[in-house]
Amino acid sequence: MSRHPSVKWAQRSDKLYIIIDLPDTQDVKLKLEPEGKFLFSATSGADKVPYELDLDLFDKVDVNESKASVGLRNICYLVKKAEDKWWSRLLKQAGKPPVYLKVDWDKWVDEDEEHEDNKAGNDMDLGDFDFSTLKGSVVLIRRATLKYIGIHWFLLALYN
Repeated sequence: MSRHPSVKWAQRSDKLYIIIDLPDTQDVKLKLEPEGKFLFSATSGADKVPYELDLDLFDKVDVNESKASVGLRNICYLVKKAEDKWWSRLLKQAGKPPVYLKVDWDKWVDEDEEHEDNKAGNDMDLGDFDFSTLKGSVVLIRRATLKYIGIHWFLLALYN
């Protein structure tokens, strides 16, 4: 009997990120159909444990513009949506998603913040900043993490 791999996903208005966390994969088979059917199968580990995935995505996709990358620890699939619009969920089926399907908060961007990321000056270049002038310790936190909790600064200075 096949198992389900752990899957993370995120979206933009024009694309989906689907990341299958499965190390040491062999015999990887990926199939994406225009109607939104996503099929995956592979074996993993020394015991060659079989894994399968069958997802009915929320809407239609552009198969020709979608790309897959098989790495040592995961399989990343960049799925181009047929229409540039936000989906209310990943799967056609409403209700609670399967337990193996989770949101990838590292890649997630809210619909109203998508265009902010494309604006010039949004990524601060700290190459010339002299951190030795700060008294105390400095904590750098990923910008996406801070946006998730509602803070729009990615540099926090903690003074002793």
